[in-house]
Amino acid sequence: MGDDSEWMKLPIDQKCEHKVWKTRLNGYEEALQLFNRIDDEKSPEWGKYLGLIKKFVTESNAVAQLKGLEAALAYVENAHVAVKTTGDVVSGVVTKVFNQPKARAKELGTDICMMYIEIEKAEVVQDELLKGLDNKNPKIVVACIETLRKALSEFGPKIVTLKPIVKVLPKQFESRDKAVRDEAKMFAIEIYKWIRDALRPSLQNVNSVLLKELEEEWVKLPSNPPKQSRFLRSQQDLKAKFIQQAQGEESGEEEEETVAAVDPYELLAAVDILSKLPKDFYEKIEAKKWQERKEALEAVETLTKNPKLESGDYGDLVRALKKVVGKDANVMLVSMAAKCLAGLASGLRKKFGTYAGHVVPTILEKFKEKKLQVVQALQEAIDAIFLTTTLQNLSEDILAVMDNKNPSIKQQASLFLARSFRHCTQATLPKSVLKPFCAALVKQVNDSAPEVRDAAFEALGTAMRVVGEKAVNPYLADLDKLKLDKIKECADKVELPGGKKSAGEKKPAVKAHPAGEDQSKSSVPPKKIASAAASKSAGPPKKAKVTSAAGGKPKKNIENKELAESELSVEVCEEQASNVLPAPCLQQLGSANWKERLASMEEFQRAVETMDKMTMPCQALVKMLAKKPGWKETNFQVMQMKLHIVTIIAQRGQFSKTSASLVLDGLVDKVGDIKCGGNAKEGMTAIGEACSLPWTAEQVVSLAFAQKNPKNQAEALNWLANAMKEFGFAGINVKAFINNVKTALGATNPAVRTAAITLLGVMYLYMGAPLRMFFEDEKPALLSQIDAAFEKMQGQSPPAPSRFTKKAGNEDECDNAEEQEDDVVGQDIMDLLPRTDISEKVTSDLVSKLGDKNWKIRKEGLDEVAAIISEAKFITANIGDLPLALKGRLGDSNKILIQQSLTILQQLAIAMGPGLKQHVKTLGFPIISVLGDSKPNVRAAAMATLQAWVEHTGMKDWLEGEELSEELKKENPFLRQELLGWLAEKLPTLRTVPGDLMACVPHLYACLEDRNGDVRKKAQDALPTFMMHLGYDKMNKATGKLKQSSKDQVVAMLEKARAVMPAKPAAPAKTGGAKSSSETNRAASSCEDFVDNKSEAKKVRGGVAVKKQPSPPEEPDPSPPSKDKDTIANKKPLNKGKTVAGSQQSAPSKKPVTKGMKDDEDRSGPLFILVPNAKEQRIKEEKQLKILKWNFITPRDEYVEQLKSQMSTCFAKWLQDELFHLDFQRHVKAISIMTERLENETDATISCLDLILKWFTLRFFDTNTTVQMKVLEYLKLLFAMLNRENYHLTEYEANSFVPYLLLKIGESKDVVRKDVRAILNMLCKVYPASKVFPYLMDGTKSKNSKQRAECLEELGCLIEAYGMNVCQPTPAKSLKEIAVHIGDRDTSVRNAALNTVVAVYNVCGDQVYKLIGNLSDKDMSMLEERIKRSATKKIAAPPAKQSANERSQRDLPANPNGTFLRKSSQEDPNKLKIMYRTYRIQARQNAQHSESSHMPIPKEFQLDLDMIEMDRGRVNELPDLVQHKLDELLEPIVIPEPKMRAVSPHFDDLHNSAASTINFVISQVASGDINTSIQALAQIDEVLSQENKAEVMSGHIDQFLIATFMQLRLIYNTHMADERLDKEDIFKLYRCILSNMLSLFSLESLAREASMGVLKDLMHGLITLILDSRVEDTEEGQQVIRSVNLLVVRVLEKSDQTNIISALLVMLQDTLVPTTGTPRFSELVMKCLWRLIRNLHETINSVNLDRVLFDVHNIMKVFPKEKLKQLNSDVPHRTLKTLLHTLCKLTGAKILDHLSMIENRNESELECYLRRVVKQPVGNQFGSKSDRGNEKGSLHMEDGKAKDRDILSEIFKKIGSKENTKEGLTELYEYKQKCTDVDLEPFLKSTSPFFQSYVERGLRVIESEREGKPRIQNPTVIAQHGVDNSLSSNEEDLKPAVYYERLKILRQRQGLENTRSISGGDGEPQERAPISSILSSKPSVASSTDMLHSKLSQLKESRELYQQEHKAQSRSPSNTHTRSASPAANLGDLKKRLERIKNNRE
Repeated sequence: MGDDSEWMKLPIDQKCEHKVWKTRLNGYEEALQLFNRIDDEKSPEWGKYLGLIKKFVTESNAVAQLKGLEAALAYVENAHVAVKTTGDVVSGVVTKVFNQPKARAKELGTDICMMYIEIEKAEVVQDELLKGLDNKNPKIVVACIETLRKALSEFGPKIVTLKPIVKVLPKQFESRDKAVRDEAKMFAIEIYKWIRDALRPSLQNVNSVLLKELEEEWVKLPSNPPKQSRFLRSQQDLKAKFIQQAQGEESGEEEEETVAAVDPYELLAAVDILSKLPKDFYEKIEAKKWQERKEALEAVETLTKNPKLESGDYGDLVRALKKVVGKDANVMLVSMAAKCLAGLASGLRKKFGTYAGHVVPTILEKFKEKKLQVVQALQEAIDAIFLTTTLQNLSEDILAVMDNKNPSIKQQASLFLARSFRHCTQATLPKSVLKPFCAALVKQVNDSAPEVRDAAFEALGTAMRVVGEKAVNPYLADLDKLKLDKIKECADKVELPGGKKSAGEKKPAVKAHPAGEDQSKSSVPPKKIASAAASKSAGPPKKAKVTSAAGGKPKKNIENKELAESELSVEVCEEQASNVLPAPCLQQLGSANWKERLASMEEFQRAVETMDKMTMPCQALVKMLAKKPGWKETNFQVMQMKLHIVTIIAQRGQFSKTSASLVLDGLVDKVGDIKCGGNAKEGMTAIGEACSLPWTAEQVVSLAFAQKNPKNQAEALNWLANAMKEFGFAGINVKAFINNVKTALGATNPAVRTAAITLLGVMYLYMGAPLRMFFEDEKPALLSQIDAAFEKMQGQSPPAPSRFTKKAGNEDECDNAEEQEDDVVGQDIMDLLPRTDISEKVTSDLVSKLGDKNWKIRKEGLDEVAAIISEAKFITANIGDLPLALKGRLGDSNKILIQQSLTILQQLAIAMGPGLKQHVKTLGFPIISVLGDSKPNVRAAAMATLQAWVEHTGMKDWLEGEELSEELKKENPFLRQELLGWLAEKLPTLRTVPGDLMACVPHLYACLEDRNGDVRKKAQDALPTFMMHLGYDKMNKATGKLKQSSKDQVVAMLEKARAVMPAKPAAPAKTGGAKSSSETNRAASSCEDFVDNKSEAKKVRGGVAVKKQPSPPEEPDPSPPSKDKDTIANKKPLNKGKTVAGSQQSAPSKKPVTKGMKDDEDRSGPLFILVPNAKEQRIKEEKQLKILKWNFITPRDEYVEQLKSQMSTCFAKWLQDELFHLDFQRHVKAISIMTERLENETDATISCLDLILKWFTLRFFDTNTTVQMKVLEYLKLLFAMLNRENYHLTEYEANSFVPYLLLKIGESKDVVRKDVRAILNMLCKVYPASKVFPYLMDGTKSKNSKQRAECLEELGCLIEAYGMNVCQPTPAKSLKEIAVHIGDRDTSVRNAALNTVVAVYNVCGDQVYKLIGNLSDKDMSMLEERIKRSATKKIAAPPAKQSANERSQRDLPANPNGTFLRKSSQEDPNKLKIMYRTYRIQARQNAQHSESSHMPIPKEFQLDLDMIEMDRGRVNELPDLVQHKLDELLEPIVIPEPKMRAVSPHFDDLHNSAASTINFVISQVASGDINTSIQALAQIDEVLSQENKAEVMSGHIDQFLIATFMQLRLIYNTHMADERLDKEDIFKLYRCILSNMLSLFSLESLAREASMGVLKDLMHGLITLILDSRVEDTEEGQQVIRSVNLLVVRVLEKSDQTNIISALLVMLQDTLVPTTGTPRFSELVMKCLWRLIRNLHETINSVNLDRVLFDVHNIMKVFPKEKLKQLNSDVPHRTLKTLLHTLCKLTGAKILDHLSMIENRNESELECYLRRVVKQPVGNQFGSKSDRGNEKGSLHMEDGKAKDRDILSEIFKKIGSKENTKEGLTELYEYKQKCTDVDLEPFLKSTSPFFQSYVERGLRVIESEREGKPRIQNPTVIAQHGVDNSLSSNEEDLKPAVYYERLKILRQRQGLENTRSISGGDGEPQERAPISSILSSKPSVASSTDMLHSKLSQLKESRELYQQEHKAQSRSPSNTHTRSASPAANLGDLKKRLERIKNNRE
């Protein structure tokens, strides 16, 4: 008992798994009770038993098993999750239950299977039961068959699929076990009950005895089909219906459908006959002996008797059979071949459609045979073939033989049509197909052969029976009554297959009479109505008026009567006219007196105006008007009246075409008359309204061109052009007009030609580009005029018709509009083109060429085909055997031939036009096969061809049949992804698709699980487009056959696809194109307004809702929607702007339209709903882990779903749909609307901020740049708004947003990074910077180097702006992590880390070394170097104050739009990225501290004093000036060293878009990628090669040259050493560079813009290239070197001579240092100098001698005479001497006036040398103190220098010792005063920079003491290598002159020309020049890197800044003697000016 109590305590599910059977039994009992108790089918309790149910049914204990089965049954019945167990449980039932001896167990097993079927798992159950049929245990087999039989009996064949069952049934009949055979027999009887004779073909091979038994049983069965007695869960409504109606009409119809639903063909197994063909078949079929041919055909005939054939390539077989039918002389063989074709068509069905077009013409031609046997065989064949294709595809072939001379062919063709029509419906026999057939048959009705006539009557009668009398009658207008009766008689005899009802027998509620419902409700039987209508229309009436007959087509009948109206005699006309006109009027018509005629006309008019419309005898009246003098009337007043009367008659009366014919000649004759032309045109327009424009226009134009009067011709064409606009283009006979227009274009009179071109322009509005095809043969001059007319019309839409053809009533008028529409739709412009039949040119030789083994011959064949097509231009659909030959080439082994074949097929598509449809199956699908090619270019060509074909064929033919699914079935990843991508693009554009698309679904599901990722992605994209047509339910049902694991995945994808399923297009697209359909809709709307002038929208044909509006709007603007709600609403229903709203609406589309409008109105509501505390609740839920925390690497589906559900409560429904739509354009649209509403919905936006930011984080993972840019734009506006609202982000919001924003900072695109930086800037205003800091620190750990670099730079900015307190958790920890990146592999990361540490250094000084911890020696040296180089030597200020100040600097402008919205035209592409990142932090600092950097200058002196002084008118408005102590300003001012300025954030504003483009292209020149660089160079070369464009490069020359020599340096150092690179590419790049340079230096104006520093580096690069042995060694390299030589010569000639001489002198100086250059390099530099020296006599006037001499001075200073002599070569010394001698020779003594740039001239060797050369004594010409007593200095220079060295060495020893340092400094000062030319450089050169600055400072202190100034600081005594007291220290007092000196040197280093002097004024002696000016032994010259810095950092801003700071300094070389005034003088000037202002004010 203890054991029992133990297991009793176990939970139920554990009991069910217990090892003791009693326990399990107890568990099953309790489970059964539990399952019956649970009410909720989705209860979580069910999930516990999901894995146990199989064990319930496979229980080993028989007693327990029964309970287990009962529990399992209850589970399946009640649990929602039971569907997941189907496969396992049913399998268990089959193997473990059906073999049990107990009947109860079997019964329960069967019930479980039935229950699974009921819960929608029929396919799985059926598969398991069919597997059971293979079991060896006959008991199981019997039970399985019995269960299947029961399932069929209860559920019917719609749920139980019969095809697999019927396939296995014959096998069961042969079983050894009698029970199995009996059960199978009963099952066959059950199947027969449902599908009747459809079962017979499948059992034809069964034992005859058994078959006989079955037949006997089948006969006994009741004739009524059985009914479904059990229903699926989804069929409960059907169940209720069955219960209500035990028997009824509707259920009867349902049953009929059920019976018809099973096609015996579907139940059959397909047989592969191609493999069974005799091997010698193709040889025998060509044999000369007919017996051999017969044997071959007999073999095929046997095979084709199989009712279902396997699909394959039957092309060769069909071709062989076709040849026999067409050419074999033996009629017996023809019959056999025809039977074989019939068998193939029947066995293949739709798959044979590919070959139908090739066979039908041959069969039709063969109908000339008279033998009945042959004719019958041919009839069978063509009938079978018809069922595989459509009548539309065969129409061209049939119509071609309708005019055949052989009556047998015509007869059989008509009979074939009659048989074909029987299989058609109104839908498959549209007017466009019916019309040409009726026209041909009407001709045959009048044929001389009676059999032809009878066949035509039968065909027309069948058509009438199928589509209704009303549809056919319009085409029978010319037939008499007898013939019409005969046709109707035939129609009555026709019996349609399957007992289908004809159109005439349908219920009266036919949508044929929108305005005349009472007629359709008439009780008159349809037959009588039809005959009534016929009798009315048959007899020729005497009056134009006729009463409308019910059921007929009055509009057409009236028109027919008008056509048939006979012309009345003059007598009859006079009689009729006398009844309605006054007698005097008639008498005076022909009077000789014009006044009487005029009076007569006036009376005539009055009479006509008052006449009754019904009784007006129009023909009689116009004949009276034509009475003598008639249309020859000479008086214009009478003529005008006459023409006006014609207009009134035409408008008011029943005006027939007969009447019109009488007057049109007269009207056309007067149309060119100046006085009467207007009236004549009005008359013609009125006739157009009465008799239709197409007819009138044709008459007018033919009459006009029958005359010779050019005025009439021109005016007739002008009238027609205008009339087309008024009436629309419907029904116009284009062909007829085009011939007349061609005549007019060839006219000699220019007015006629102009009128013709105008008319063509109007026709172009309606017909579009194809119109031009008709005129391609015209002369070029004329063609250009036509093109100009077309161009004017481009983009315009045709106007809405304002006039319509007037008919009997309003209803008819609308019908007329419909009819016109049909005409336009049916009349494709392509159909009008004259086409050539090329079938005769496709000879057998050509076909054999195309199939030749030699690829060259195949190529010849393809070339011939291309030539044939291009020569013919437009071809018919008949192209002989070409399709099959081309098909073979699409599988060619030679890829080039495949591409050529595809090109030919594109050519074919254009040439053939609509006729291409019939070749889709033959040639179209092989194109799809090519999409599986491995070569991308071949696939691209195939896709282009496919698109070209679809353009002409439409999609229907491609989707019909199984071909598409067969292609998708192929396991080729390329084919699948291309095909699915194509379907995903095309399916959304279709309104309906054939049902065959369903066959693709299984393969689509296979693609969803394909190994290839691209295939899976494309399949997922295609899924929603399939679903939009097939529906979710169908697609979900199709998953039943998948494995469970696959099914779960696919069903999940289906659910997703369901959410994003696109809506179907609202209306079927008309083939006539959007233009015609839009025009038709306008016509319809106008027509309806005529019927009923109501303001609301009307129902037009097809139910199109058209609002009454003047014209349809154009495409909607893609910009963000307007705030005006009405505007939004009006823009929406335009279907994305593809067509006009009306043209895209479908028959039932009134609802969708109104729904769309309603949705748009809803969009005017708020975007976000303000839910109180909703955000707090979300934060709480996330903290409690009730929802997922927003933290992921890539967003998973569960995050997206969670966000959706959170948004649903506070986002507008439509906005949420847009935000989660698959189409990125919808996202852009949604963001635009959010942007627009941001200001209006501030509070609501803030309440949903967390959700908005989360959604934007999802968008950061998108790859679409458009979306990303839109997102960043919105975020900038959002944060600006949050800042204005003083909102602060919560931790929750920041956590879910900031980390993902930082992902984008590593984006490769500059524009994205720029916006992210802006957002981070703004983020610090709404979220503490100290909290942003850790996120940035995390960002530095990213794998993306760009992200690391950007995050490091942002950290530097934060530290600069907010001080060290921003570093979290501690500065030390943060700095250590940052410093690690100094050793990063990536250059940009290293630079960013160094810059950040430098920023820290600027804030906290040397403490930075403690904070960063231990660094490697390499990293530390880099850091120290960077700190030294750092341009940020700013004055230290307290961090707290600084941070507050900087915070204010970072504030944004008030209008964020102005600052942050991207403007493409101002985009700054000039990012030469090489140095950009390194200096960005300094740039930011400069931008932020632009004010603080000028703090020492008082604000008062920032006024523009010049303006105040000049503007006397406004002086009185000045406020009182504050009195200042100006004396203090005389004290030295601390002038900070100018900083490097990087690119301003608004640098864009400095340049227009053209400059920006050039900047961007130049930046690409320096690219590391060779191709990028070559492309950029090509673009620049294009600009430079055109003189008119080259000037845009002005201002960019230095920049371009920098980029160029950087590329040269890159090639030299990197590319040439890289063995992986192709040397050809490198030489190509060299050639591009040299070509550009040669172009540039051939333009002197541009070449002169190159500055000295840039020319120096360019020449350096070019000379290095000349000396590069790697280049010299190759043949191409030698060519390059020759080009370089040419370029160097051109640079020397064209550059600014001053700049190039200076550049070469500096290079010479550099090469003299032994370590810097080779002797060869130096030699080439000097050669260049010699060349310039030789040309100096020509260029001397353009040379700035001051600069040249200054450069020579620098060389002589660094390399004095003795040093020059020590060099290995004396050539440099000789070169300098030659230069100086040449200059002296050319200028004489004036040369001495050009030494102004040399500071201490008397110290310069140069001056002495020049004086010697010009033979002048050295004297103190300038009177400076330093010159005194030095006259003899130059004579005794050598001795003096030795003595100086001894003295100075003693002095410096004293300075270096601690005791005597002060004494040494004093001695040095005094000695320097005495010997001003002394050179301290040798003594200072070897000392440290600290010692040098110490000496300099000491000398200045002594100088200030001697002058009596107060000392501010005593120099600290230091040792030779003492501590550095920085020059920028606060306490230091230095004179401004010192800074001016330093500024001058700095400017020179930065490449800014120093053409001005910056030394002191008169009051300051020159001896005070600072020691720093002599410290450098080699004066610095701007290098390329410096120039690059200059370009990036200074630009205009730097230059303007320096101009303001140094206004007093002169810029031009001519003013070099002018010295700037001292600061004291400047202050004095300021004082005076202020006094003047003050006096003026007083």
